Amino acid sequence: LRHNLLKGISAQIVSAADKVDAGLPTAITVSSVIAVGTSHGLALVFDTNQALRLCLGTKTTGAEFGAVSALSINHDCSRLLCGFANGQITMWDLANGKLLRTITDAHPPGTAILHVKFTDDPTLAVCNDSGGSVFELAFRRMMGMRSCDSRCLFSGSKGEVCCIEPLRAPPDFRDHPITHHSLLAMASLTKILVIGLKPSLKVWMTFPYNKSDPSSVPQLAWHFVPVQKTVNPVLAFCKGDIVHFLLVKKEESGAIHVIKQRQLHLSCDIISLSWINSSTLVLVDSREKLLVVDRPSQEVLETLDLEQVQLVYNSRHFKSLATGGNVSQALALVGEKACYQSVSSYAGQIVYLGTKSAHIMTLRNWRERIDCLLKQDHFVEALSLSWSFHEGTAKAVVGLFGDTVKRKGVISDKMVEILCKFAEYALKKCPEQGKIQVMEQHFQDVVPVLVDYCLLLQRADLLFNQLYDRLVENMVAKGVFLEALESYIVVDRLGHLTTPIMRDLLAHYHDNGMMDSLERCIVHLDVTSLDIQQVVQVCWENQLYDAMIYIFNSGINDYLTPMEKLFAVIGPPLREGRSLTDEEVVIGNKLLVYISCCLAGRAYPLGDIPEDLVVQVKNQVFEFLIRLHSADLSEEEEVFPFIRTLLHFDTREFLNVLAMTFEDFKNDKQALEYQQRIVDILLQVMVDNPDFIPSQVGGLFTFLARQLAKPDNTLFVNRNLFDQVLEFLCCPDDDSRHTERQQVLLELLQVGTVVQFNEGRLLALAEKAKFYQICEFLYEKQHLYDRIIDCYLRDPLRKVEIFSFIHNLLSMPGYSPEEKQTVKDKVLQHIQELVTLDPCKSADIVLLHFTQEVHFMNLAPLLLVFLTTLSLYLRECHQLRTFLPLERDLHELLLDLLCRYAPQQLLSFLQASQHYRLEEAIQTTEKYHHSEATAYLLEKKGDIDGAFSVLLEMVLPSMTQQNGRKIQRDSTLTKVKDSLSDIINLCNRSSHNLFQQQREALWFPLLETMMDSQKRVNKHDAKHTSEVLKELTMKVLNCMSSFISLPAIIQRILQDPVYGTGKLAELQGLILGMMDSFNYEQILLETTTNLLNHDLHWSLAHLRAAVTRGLHPRQDYCNICLQQYKRRQDSVEEIIVFICGHLYHVQCLQQKDSGCGISLAAHQQWNCFKCSSSHGGRGGPSIEPNRECSTSLAQVSIFVYDLFFYASFIDSFQYVKPTDRHTILQSILLTTTKQVFLPFSFIHSCSYANSGSRGMLEPIPAHIG
Repeated sequence: LRHNLLKGISAQIVSAADKVDAGLPTAITVSSVIAVGTSHGLALVFDTNQALRLCLGTKTTGAEFGAVSALSINHDCSRLLCGFANGQITMWDLANGKLLRTITDAHPPGTAILHVKFTDDPTLAVCNDSGGSVFELAFRRMMGMRSCDSRCLFSGSKGEVCCIEPLRAPPDFRDHPITHHSLLAMASLTKILVIGLKPSLKVWMTFPYNKSDPSSVPQLAWHFVPVQKTVNPVLAFCKGDIVHFLLVKKEESGAIHVIKQRQLHLSCDIISLSWINSSTLVLVDSREKLLVVDRPSQEVLETLDLEQVQLVYNSRHFKSLATGGNVSQALALVGEKACYQSVSSYAGQIVYLGTKSAHIMTLRNWRERIDCLLKQDHFVEALSLSWSFHEGTAKAVVGLFGDTVKRKGVISDKMVEILCKFAEYALKKCPEQGKIQVMEQHFQDVVPVLVDYCLLLQRADLLFNQLYDRLVENMVAKGVFLEALESYIVVDRLGHLTTPIMRDLLAHYHDNGMMDSLERCIVHLDVTSLDIQQVVQVCWENQLYDAMIYIFNSGINDYLTPMEKLFAVIGPPLREGRSLTDEEVVIGNKLLVYISCCLAGRAYPLGDIPEDLVVQVKNQVFEFLIRLHSADLSEEEEVFPFIRTLLHFDTREFLNVLAMTFEDFKNDKQALEYQQRIVDILLQVMVDNPDFIPSQVGGLFTFLARQLAKPDNTLFVNRNLFDQVLEFLCCPDDDSRHTERQQVLLELLQVGTVVQFNEGRLLALAEKAKFYQICEFLYEKQHLYDRIIDCYLRDPLRKVEIFSFIHNLLSMPGYSPEEKQTVKDKVLQHIQELVTLDPCKSADIVLLHFTQEVHFMNLAPLLLVFLTTLSLYLRECHQLRTFLPLERDLHELLLDLLCRYAPQQLLSFLQASQHYRLEEAIQTTEKYHHSEATAYLLEKKGDIDGAFSVLLEMVLPSMTQQNGRKIQRDSTLTKVKDSLSDIINLCNRSSHNLFQQQREALWFPLLETMMDSQKRVNKHDAKHTSEVLKELTMKVLNCMSSFISLPAIIQRILQDPVYGTGKLAELQGLILGMMDSFNYEQILLETTTNLLNHDLHWSLAHLRAAVTRGLHPRQDYCNICLQQYKRRQDSVEEIIVFICGHLYHVQCLQQKDSGCGISLAAHQQWNCFKCSSSHGGRGGPSIEPNRECSTSLAQVSIFVYDLFFYASFIDSFQYVKPTDRHTILQSILLTTTKQVFLPFSFIHSCSYANSGSRGMLEPIPAHIG
């Protein structure tokens, strides 16, 4: 935007206000002239030069009509309509300043004019008053008399309209068919209406608003917008932060269609909305920020602050203050932000009216926008903006005309000018002194920009002639320029350099050691721009082999010289047996890749060889490789030096290169001759040559076998050599590339190349080498299908395929019954192995093909594995609530099989599955003597005694086995420990649900068993076993003590005949251990009780002190009646003293409470009247418990909290009896009986505060309540 202050108009506004008392500006409108209305009823008309042309009205009429509240100029700029705050409307002739009409009866009196607008018809206007009504004004002239007819278009009683906007077409669209309808948009507080005034009044559309702030100002703006090669009016409207667009079209039938367009979402409250061109809107938000928004992209292009404008608001007129303010609150609220009459747009210009000035906003044309950036030395931004103009991506473009080619030409010329200025600016602003890094950074910010835009404009001449000639004056700029070219060369944006530039490039990169960068550039440049002799010399001296190959290939079509030079580097060290350096290894790899590219028709390092040279280059390379001697023949050189060199360098990769090349040899006779020749040379060079290790020779044999295995093979190899190939492929001592060698041999067999060889010998070699696929091939050829099963079972990679083989062979025709029977016998022989491999597929095989042979199989293991797999499947089905028939029978069958074949999985199965009958399961586990599983089932059934007896029977045999070797004793003791742990766990789980007698009947037999075994061990004098049993006995006693009282345990021990005859020393350790545990628990309990009692006493003491302290009144009179209370002892008057110190008569308080409508209860909760009144109340109970209101129950909140706390705390302590808890609570309550009246339900709830945690309720006795 260009923001200009209209200085002439602003000065005239201030001058008129000061000198002639015209008043402050109130409204503005713009057309060919600019009209400004004032608060004293004048209208100042200015021409385009900002000169005051007319002053319409007088202060006298201003005093009568009030301030100018609305202005409008017709399309030919001949008439001016003025609306006033008192409701009058005047029409003026702008040619001579003559008053033509004064309209006083167009709308109801007592309302201000908010808007008055001309339509395209000069005899028709519309106005909107502060009552929210809209009226049509039809101007007539008959017999020299001017009149005005008024018609109500919309009544404010149906919803107040606060904004109107008629569709006014610019001169270019005056003949648009839609203009004949005189469309009018109206915005009420709740919706938008679009109506047509002609030929008859008709409503074309209503559109309700979204929910928005009630104070948001509705906005309307029309503009003709090109849409799909047609131009139609678009209405933009908003209320709040969302701008809606409605496209209005007239169909051929004459009907008008209103189409909703995409909305524009902003994050501000809009108070002004204007079109500045067909794709750009200018908005003002409630913070007086101006936003330039591009409608197609919904992008905010620019933001300006209008605070200095000091916009004029129309709030007085919306509130109709001049006529008494008789408007609705909703309209007055909207008027707070209304500035309709302060903004006017015309022909791409928007004028804003301030309290002392007028401002105009226009869009700069494209040149001005660029020049504005250049004035600020923002060259990069200027170039970016220019390129967006060039590509048509810029927003809000003004001033670019003509077709695309012409526009791009104009912009290109401007960009060339900017680039030259930028280069001059960079040289001028370059720091003359300082660090070289600072100068380099300066030019690195400039030079890449120059290069980039020159290449975008395809102006290499500008880059290499004008710009480079200027930059070479500075050596730093020259270096940065040459280095910047690399990034554009390697991506093929720059392929041709002038001779001076190339010469400088070579020199700069060479001098600065940037040889890798130089090589990358050379292989992407056009060879015609290079001095080949100079470049080759530089490349060879600096070992730039990729660049050298590229120059020889592309420059002079020489593909052999680069190979000769590379062989000259790696050949001598390989012949001498020296190890290659890293650099020589890299060269060797380049040579292999280069040969591969040449033989495949590809250029190195990138691109393709010209099609007319592909065959020629391939033949040249073959001829070169099979040369008998090199050009530099020496006495030590062996025949075929090039092939020898490549084989010594990397045999496998060289053979891979040949294999890929031979893939393309189909009908090329010359190529097939080269293929046979190279193979003969390879065999001649490598076989029986001690210079090559076995793995290299093996690689050759593998290569040959693959070539021979091709269907269209034309190679010939003699019988003896082929025997060597077979021996290598089937070598059992070589584990390397086992799969590859087997695959090669299989391919040979499949093409029938080795039919003439002894199959028995080949089979023996294959079995020895574990080539099971070869064995399968030979067995199938001999119809030995049963042996193929052995091949599958031995091959770890193909084991799972055996089931498909068996099924296919037994199902498909073409096999004799004898062959199928041999396969069946083999399957029956290996049925266990098949089941282990895959039980499901084994079951399928048996079901399909072995129904008659089932009785010969040992199917139990098969069935076990199958049912185990099935049970897992059933468990997943249960999660999906799917159940199978006979599921219980299947689980019980699986239980039987687990008992027989997998007892270690039995217990986990019982715990995981629920689909078996307990009685049948118990019988099954007892049948197979699985005691642990039986005990689990009995416990699940609820037979605790039975489960205990079963587990105890497991311990007894182990207890009696005390003699034997040490290893046997240790194993027995381990078994005893495990069994005893199971029994103890059973007793612990069960004791919670048993009575005391049942607990003793469960635990004492276990204790007796342990003591009896300990006595028997003592007789055998096994010290270690005795210690272990003592430890286990103590473990039993410790677990018992949680459920059986200690005296009962000791009494049982002493009274039992088993121990009664024993000595005290035998029981001493046992009893002392029990006593130690008892003492520890007793000390712990006493310490805990003391701490709790101390805390409880401290809390109760503080609570009692708080609620029993005396109260001291501040005054000796009642704070209601202001009468002194009697001090005599015989006084019958009752008084109440609050903790705040205020004193009242009981009767006074009762009267106040009765006056407030509060019913008197037996125990009234009193509130301090004075304190309640000071907090906004008028006596009565306080309704704000958080306020520090004085009350006679001032400590109630603290007391309630403490009572809850102690009730909950005491209730949670298991050693305090219920009667003791009630006693403690009673002692708390009795200390506050005279101060606090608590209902019984409250005390009851305190008792229940924490009793729910133990699942029981203990009500308080009635006397405590």
